[in-house]
Amino acid sequence: MTPFITSRKQKVHCTMYKIHIYNVGFAINWDDNGMATFHFNCWKIVRSSIRDTESTDRLIVPELEKQMITEAMKTAELHNPYSIVKLEAERICNMLNRSKYCIAFTGAGISTAAGIGDYRGITGKWTQMDKTKLYGQKGAGSGGGGFRLTDLRPTYTHEALVKLMEMGILKFLISQNTDGLHQLSGILPENIAELHGNAFVEKCEKCGRRYQRNLRCRPGAQNVPPKPCERCRINHRTGNVCEDKTCSGYLMNTIINFGDYLEQDILASAEQNARRADLVLCLGSTLRVSPANSLVAMGKEPIRLIICNRQVTPFDEYCLSMDKNGRETLGSRVYGDCDILMREVMKRMMTNVQLIEWEKARDVRMGQYNAKRST
Repeated sequence: MTPFITSRKQKVHCTMYKIHIYNVGFAINWDDNGMATFHFNCWKIVRSSIRDTESTDRLIVPELEKQMITEAMKTAELHNPYSIVKLEAERICNMLNRSKYCIAFTGAGISTAAGIGDYRGITGKWTQMDKTKLYGQKGAGSGGGGFRLTDLRPTYTHEALVKLMEMGILKFLISQNTDGLHQLSGILPENIAELHGNAFVEKCEKCGRRYQRNLRCRPGAQNVPPKPCERCRINHRTGNVCEDKTCSGYLMNTIINFGDYLEQDILASAEQNARRADLVLCLGSTLRVSPANSLVAMGKEPIRLIICNRQVTPFDEYCLSMDKNGRETLGSRVYGDCDILMREVMKRMMTNVQLIEWEKARDVRMGQYNAKRST
């Protein structure tokens, strides 16, 4: 049994802190970056080595490596084989076509293909912060930084959601992302609830009017009187003034920081649509942030959930539970990259001619995206 061998079978990727990898006597062959890849069954054996001491099918690992595996379990990434992805794509298309009111719920995982880092992945923002706190800067990897939001462009998944909305399949979109890629891809403001704000949208703190910008709306401007937020202590003012001459209020960025309340009208819109949903397409989210995660289970019972991301979520078991007739599962659970799944879904939602025309038009759409972003 060689648990670190990769193959086309279902895989698990995980990482340790770099500071540990120079220790000898480990049972697992970690690479120079503290990474390892396992068959799914081998990963179960690795986990049992620290959970079930009575199991005969387990590795004998030193105490230090047990601690490392425990940490790795928090961010391990799972990938289904391509054959399973295609089978699930077929089931997902059937659910989409039967749905009366489908909504989507998206997280950072749909934007990793655009060049932005996620939060709880192997090199995620919060993962790297935790490593630095525990082991210092040398304990963390390179992370997912090194990008500018103005340089990011919509991914295949972003565009697929726009197309599903144009086809009348998708009714509404709820997003935890602040990168602005959904609206850049063509989702209209009235069809999306950006729970945590949009880096390219600012609003008047007096009348509430919102403005879409080509540049990132940066907070903390010094050319207007500063006004630190009572909760997060950040000065949200951008330095711009409302264009309504009868108002002339100061504009502020719309990003929700830790400690801030969600905007009530945005949350209300999300809840209203979530309650109407009979199917929720969850893409790129670990569904662990509250109160946002409660929205995916708010719809008409029995709500059907489709979840695709690389890590486990609190709703995985629900996706695999059976309907009241015991005939089929209530949802679909795919481990892996959203773009890979959505390519398979769109192949089945469109004719070959429609698909080719739509995919070829990406170059045109890319030119439109570029025109809407200032560098």
